[in-house]
Amino acid sequence: MCCDPKFPRPDPGLTEREAEVLCVWLVEDSKGKAGERLYVTTSTVATTVERIRRKYQAVGRPAHTKAALFARAVQDDLLDLDEL
Repeated sequence: MCCDPKFPRPDPGLTEREAEVLCVWLVEDSKGKAGERLYVTTSTVATTVERIRRKYQAVGRPAHTKAALFARAVQDDLLDLDEL
């Protein structure tokens, strides 16, 4: 059973800022728009997203696409569908 509480999902250990960048990027159209909203460069958003992907990969929960990262954010209670 995939949602059995005896087998919790491995935590990727995202920082509060990484979680914030992830959630803003997921609801925006682009990394550029996310950067504007967060007052950082597009490159900073891209670097942070890549670091987040590596953290998920390291705990056996790969997320190679934006849709996969969206699923991980919902699974980890970082993002609620009502926020979209």
